[in-house]
Amino acid sequence: MLPLIGLHATTALLASPARLSLVRPQMRTAVRTIATPSMLGSLFGLKFEEPAMVTPEEALPGREEKMRVASKHYVLGTPMEGPWPEGYKTAVFANGCFWGSEKGIWRLPGEGIFSTAVGYCAGFTQNPTYNEACSGRSGHTEAVQVIYDPEKISFVDILRWFWEAHDPTAGMGQGNDRGTQYRSGFYWFDDEQKELILASKAAYEAALGRPITTETTAASDYDQYGGLFFYAEDYHQQYLAKPMARPYCSAQPQRVSLPAFEKWAPAELAHHAPKIPEAFWKTYGPRPGCVINSPDEPIKWGAW
Repeated sequence: MLPLIGLHATTALLASPARLSLVRPQMRTAVRTIATPSMLGSLFGLKFEEPAMVTPEEALPGREEKMRVASKHYVLGTPMEGPWPEGYKTAVFANGCFWGSEKGIWRLPGEGIFSTAVGYCAGFTQNPTYNEACSGRSGHTEAVQVIYDPEKISFVDILRWFWEAHDPTAGMGQGNDRGTQYRSGFYWFDDEQKELILASKAAYEAALGRPITTETTAASDYDQYGGLFFYAEDYHQQYLAKPMARPYCSAQPQRVSLPAFEKWAPAELAHHAPKIPEAFWKTYGPRPGCVINSPDEPIKWGAW
């Protein structure tokens, strides 16, 4: 039985994986099992409202100083910061705790993923810290930045992993992680990304049969707040591949496939057709626990 540690103390544990790690090992399963906001509300006869976004006027002030990160990606060995090779593209998305989200993307096959980083995006506080993002007062959500070679991997391949690797109908949270800092989002950097994001969103919503709550907007909307994406602390970067990392991922894959590209993509964007074959998805498609139980290295082409 879970010791009575107080409603607010228990829900605070759910605000971030780091807090849950402070609970004694024998208690963690119990906390994850019964201490969701809805179940706690039932237990105490209370109703929980969906977390609300902070306004730009109420957001924390932030700072000019950038977060320092390692020069090289811990797994891929590529640069963590630009400038990027000519012709490479950027994608930024959020789908729950960024530890697992990043690992799922860097493992995609074909050497199309050049570099990945975790950070805080779509908020109002410049260069926020982890604690500030977790407070909900910066407006950010935990996110992954992907630098990719469009000659080797399609933006649609990244989109498919994004949609299928979590529950995009979960509102302000994912799994036991609740709060605006865990909301789902995908942000476009050009018109073609915009069309593909919105078209795939409509297609996946129809496939799921329920409304998607994923935030979709232009990266440029956040220029007035210092930019869309800010790097997280170095210890968060490629966290699940590092020694002594706690195996945790809040993502809730729904085991529903994104419909075939030709069924939803605008005809003028046919050149963005997927490069990763369907056989890959049958073998390595997102499923509960897939990221935690997978090797750190990228999947080899043809391993399926």
